[in-house]
Amino acid sequence: MEFLRILRVMADATGIYNFSAGNLVMICFGILFIYFGIKKRYEPFLLVPLGIGAILVNIPGTGLMDVGGLLHFNYLGVEKVIYPPLIFLGVGAMTDFGPLIANPSTIILGAAAHIGIFIALVGAKLLGFTIKEAGAIGIIGGADGPMAIYVSTKLAPHLLGQVAVSAYSYMALLPLIQPPIMRLLVPRRERELAMEQLRPVSRREKIVFPIMMIILVNSLLPPIAPLISCLMLGNLIRESGVIERIADTLGGVFLDIVTVFIAVAIGSTMSAQNFVNLKTLEIVVLGLIAFCTGTAGGLLAARIMCKLSGGKINPLIGSAGIAAVPMAARVSHTVGIEDNPYNFLIMYAMGPNLAGVLGTAVAGGIMLTLLGVH
Repeated sequence: MEFLRILRVMADATGIYNFSAGNLVMICFGILFIYFGIKKRYEPFLLVPLGIGAILVNIPGTGLMDVGGLLHFNYLGVEKVIYPPLIFLGVGAMTDFGPLIANPSTIILGAAAHIGIFIALVGAKLLGFTIKEAGAIGIIGGADGPMAIYVSTKLAPHLLGQVAVSAYSYMALLPLIQPPIMRLLVPRRERELAMEQLRPVSRREKIVFPIMMIILVNSLLPPIAPLISCLMLGNLIRESGVIERIADTLGGVFLDIVTVFIAVAIGSTMSAQNFVNLKTLEIVVLGLIAFCTGTAGGLLAARIMCKLSGGKINPLIGSAGIAAVPMAARVSHTVGIEDNPYNFLIMYAMGPNLAGVLGTAVAGGIMLTLLGVH
């Protein structure tokens, strides 16, 4: 009897004995993320660590997310809003705002592609979420993971995991989500259009731009100052041309490391207890609707601009108006060369793509300001 009791105690202490059906479901999702990242190459920097985080947190008994556990310490970077500004710093250091400066009219496409934010917000409110929860869910439509973390931390911290996972998952799956919508809404004759070369942008313009954006956006929307300040600081370091080594590090190794940390942290929120429920399903569906309607909004606005310009704008760049940099621009380019092998849209798509980054920041800032969150 004593031997059986010892065996029972040992069994109770193992993770295998304590597995639930929910744990197995979420581990399968983690494996699916890894599959898409490795096999399909859908943003592996995001999906592989995201999937690992989901698997680790659903193995019972490891204590990784308990206070003092490894994943708990890593998650503090999300909870205390440390990682999002660091991501923006790295993104700024690797970003050339030249396409946006050269063609400022693409700001319209960035604005149009954010209609998904407000559609998701209204949908969430109709489903019974509070206005702050609806605001956090709506920001998923901006396709900006760090901004989604930042806004949900301020508005609805209890939904941080669901909002962040939805935002990062759909960002990584853009090559799967956007192309069918692009082919449906843009006829082939317009997808084949070639665009005129952008005007050269001077070094002075590129240096002045981040300084002016820091002053303008931070003055109008103080709640998002940490993100915009880091984004523009990184860009100024790049464009100054006097500290190339720092710029290369911030936009390269530094950004890669922080991306892995933040993706594992987001994946570690995907416990069965938090995710296997109706509320999570509603958030995931609303996020998908936001992405799809945002993509459609950008494409339709681009088609209007194409008509008004006499065919000088390829409507495919409108899908890049969401803020997933540079994934959305790459998708516009990839779909474009399918119909015209000589049509290199990536630089043109970067204009609305960068406008989308600023648009998501503005949308998040407006929400935080109107809801009295600082």
